[in-house]
Amino acid sequence: MGSARGDFTLGDFTLRPARAEDAGAVVEVTQLSVEGLARGHYNAAQIEGWTRGRDAAYYRAAIALGRMHVAELDSRIVGFVDAVPGEVTRLFILPEVGGRGLGRRLMALGMADARMGHAGKLRVEATRNAVAFYERFGFAVTGHGIFSRGAGNPDIEIVHMTER
Repeated sequence: MGSARGDFTLGDFTLRPARAEDAGAVVEVTQLSVEGLARGHYNAAQIEGWTRGRDAAYYRAAIALGRMHVAELDSRIVGFVDAVPGEVTRLFILPEVGGRGLGRRLMALGMADARMGHAGKLRVEATRNAVAFYERFGFAVTGHGIFSRGAGNPDIEIVHMTER
Protein backbone atom coordinates (compact mmCIF):
# COMPACT_ATOMS: atom_id res chain seq x y z
CA MET A 1 0.00 0.00 0.00
CA GLY A 2 1.49 3.34 -1.02
CA SER A 3 1.46 6.68 0.69
CA ALA A 4 -1.75 8.65 0.48
CA ARG A 5 0.12 11.96 0.54
CA GLY A 6 0.33 13.92 -2.68
CA ASP A 7 2.55 16.78 -3.80
CA PHE A 8 3.36 19.55 -1.32
CA THR A 9 6.01 22.20 -0.93
CA LEU A 10 8.64 22.76 1.74
CA GLY A 11 10.27 26.11 1.18
CA ASP A 12 11.69 25.88 -2.33
CA PHE A 13 11.27 22.10 -2.48
CA THR A 14 8.32 20.11 -3.81
CA LEU A 15 7.93 16.66 -2.28
CA ARG A 16 5.83 14.06 -4.04
CA PRO A 17 5.43 10.32 -4.50
CA ALA A 18 8.00 8.95 -6.93
CA ARG A 19 6.92 7.90 -10.41
CA ALA A 20 8.51 5.28 -12.68
CA GLU A 21 9.95 7.99 -14.92
CA ASP A 22 11.93 9.35 -11.92
CA ALA A 23 14.13 6.24 -11.75
CA GLY A 24 17.00 7.68 -13.80
CA ALA A 25 17.12 10.82 -11.66
CA VAL A 26 17.07 8.69 -8.49
CA VAL A 27 20.14 6.82 -9.78
CA GLU A 28 21.89 10.16 -10.34
CA VAL A 29 20.97 11.49 -6.88
CA THR A 30 22.27 8.30 -5.27
CA GLN A 31 25.57 8.49 -7.14
CA LEU A 32 26.18 12.19 -6.50
CA SER A 33 25.13 11.91 -2.85
CA VAL A 34 27.49 9.01 -2.19
CA GLU A 35 30.35 10.73 -4.02
CA GLY A 36 29.83 14.01 -2.19
CA LEU A 37 28.74 13.00 1.30
CA ALA A 38 30.50 9.70 2.02
CA ARG A 39 34.04 10.87 1.22
CA GLY A 40 36.19 10.68 4.31
CA HIS A 41 34.07 7.84 5.68
CA TYR A 42 34.70 5.26 2.94
CA ASN A 43 37.61 4.74 0.59
CA ALA A 44 37.52 5.54 -3.13
CA ALA A 45 37.00 1.90 -4.17
CA GLN A 46 34.01 1.54 -1.84
CA ILE A 47 32.46 4.76 -3.12
CA GLU A 48 33.04 3.77 -6.74
CA GLY A 49 31.51 0.32 -6.22
CA TRP A 50 28.60 1.55 -4.11
CA THR A 51 26.16 2.12 -6.92
CA ARG A 52 27.70 -0.13 -9.56
CA GLY A 53 24.93 -2.20 -11.07
CA ARG A 54 22.19 0.09 -9.80
CA ASP A 55 20.28 1.39 -12.76
CA ALA A 56 16.87 2.83 -13.57
CA ALA A 57 15.29 -0.66 -13.68
CA TYR A 58 16.50 -1.35 -10.13
CA TYR A 59 14.88 1.83 -8.84
CA ARG A 60 11.70 1.40 -10.89
CA ALA A 61 11.06 -1.80 -8.94
CA ALA A 62 11.42 0.12 -5.64
CA ILE A 63 9.20 2.93 -6.91
CA ALA A 64 6.52 0.40 -7.88
CA LEU A 65 6.11 -0.52 -4.20
CA GLY A 66 4.64 2.95 -3.63
CA ARG A 67 6.74 4.02 -0.65
CA MET A 68 9.30 6.27 -2.30
CA HIS A 69 9.10 10.06 -2.28
CA VAL A 70 11.23 12.48 -4.26
CA ALA A 71 12.11 16.10 -3.62
CA GLU A 72 12.31 18.54 -6.52
CA LEU A 73 13.95 21.93 -6.72
CA ASP A 74 13.36 23.93 -9.89
CA SER A 75 11.95 20.77 -11.55
CA ARG A 76 15.11 18.74 -10.75
CA ILE A 77 15.01 15.77 -8.39
CA VAL A 78 17.45 16.59 -5.59
CA GLY A 79 16.63 13.91 -3.02
CA PHE A 80 14.53 10.89 -2.21
CA VAL A 81 13.51 8.53 0.58
CA ASP A 82 12.30 4.94 0.38
CA ALA A 83 10.80 2.63 3.00
CA VAL A 84 9.35 -0.82 3.59
CA PRO A 85 7.29 -1.85 6.61
CA GLY A 86 9.53 -1.42 9.65
CA GLU A 87 12.51 0.17 7.89
CA VAL A 88 13.58 3.37 6.17
CA THR A 89 15.68 1.78 3.44
CA ARG A 90 17.24 4.69 1.53
CA LEU A 91 17.55 8.44 1.99
CA PHE A 92 19.83 10.42 -0.31
CA ILE A 93 20.08 14.12 -1.10
CA LEU A 94 22.40 16.07 -3.33
CA PRO A 95 25.25 17.62 -1.33
CA GLU A 96 24.42 21.13 -2.53
CA VAL A 97 20.95 21.06 -0.92
CA GLY A 98 22.17 19.81 2.46
CA GLY A 99 21.56 21.90 5.55
CA ARG A 100 18.20 23.27 4.35
CA GLY A 101 15.86 20.88 6.18
CA LEU A 102 15.24 18.60 3.24
CA GLY A 103 16.77 15.50 4.82
CA ARG A 104 14.66 16.04 7.94
CA ARG A 105 11.43 16.30 5.93
CA LEU A 106 12.28 13.28 3.77
CA MET A 107 13.05 11.27 6.91
CA ALA A 108 9.65 12.18 8.38
CA LEU A 109 7.97 10.90 5.19
CA GLY A 110 10.08 7.74 5.20
CA MET A 111 9.29 7.02 8.83
CA ALA A 112 5.56 7.51 8.23
CA ASP A 113 5.67 5.10 5.28
CA ALA A 114 7.75 2.57 7.27
CA ARG A 115 5.10 2.61 10.00
CA MET A 116 2.33 1.60 7.58
CA GLY A 117 1.68 -2.05 8.31
CA HIS A 118 4.28 -2.14 11.12
CA ALA A 119 3.61 -1.74 14.84
CA GLY A 120 7.13 -2.08 16.30
CA LYS A 121 10.24 0.04 16.40
CA LEU A 122 11.68 1.18 13.08
CA ARG A 123 15.12 0.23 11.79
CA VAL A 124 17.70 1.79 9.50
CA GLU A 125 20.97 0.52 8.13
CA ALA A 126 23.03 3.69 8.21
CA THR A 127 26.25 4.54 6.51
CA ARG A 128 29.02 5.78 8.81
CA ASN A 129 28.52 9.35 7.62
CA ALA A 130 24.77 9.29 8.43
CA VAL A 131 24.76 7.97 12.03
CA ALA A 132 24.44 11.42 13.66
CA PHE A 133 21.57 12.30 11.30
CA TYR A 134 19.57 9.21 12.33
CA GLU A 135 20.37 9.73 16.02
CA ARG A 136 18.51 13.07 15.79
CA PHE A 137 15.39 11.04 14.91
CA GLY A 138 15.66 8.84 18.00
CA PHE A 139 17.63 5.96 16.50
CA ALA A 140 20.44 4.27 18.44
CA VAL A 141 23.29 2.10 17.21
CA THR A 142 22.60 -1.58 17.83
CA GLY A 143 25.47 -3.10 15.87
CA HIS A 144 27.67 -3.01 12.80
CA GLY A 145 27.63 -5.06 9.66
CA ILE A 146 28.86 -5.32 6.11
CA PHE A 147 26.94 -4.58 2.96
CA SER A 148 28.33 -6.53 0.05
CA ARG A 149 27.46 -5.72 -3.54
CA GLY A 150 28.88 -9.03 -4.73
CA ALA A 151 31.93 -10.13 -6.67
CA GLY A 152 34.25 -7.33 -7.70
CA ASN A 153 32.74 -4.78 -5.33
CA PRO A 154 34.39 -3.90 -2.02
CA ASP A 155 32.42 -4.43 1.20
CA ILE A 156 30.83 -1.35 2.76
CA GLU A 157 30.52 -1.07 6.54
CA ILE A 158 27.00 -0.24 7.70
CA VAL A 159 25.65 0.66 11.11
CA HIS A 160 22.48 -1.07 12.35
CA MET A 161 20.19 1.35 14.17
CA THR A 162 16.81 0.94 15.88
CA GLU A 163 14.41 3.47 17.34
CA ARG A 164 14.90 3.96 21.05
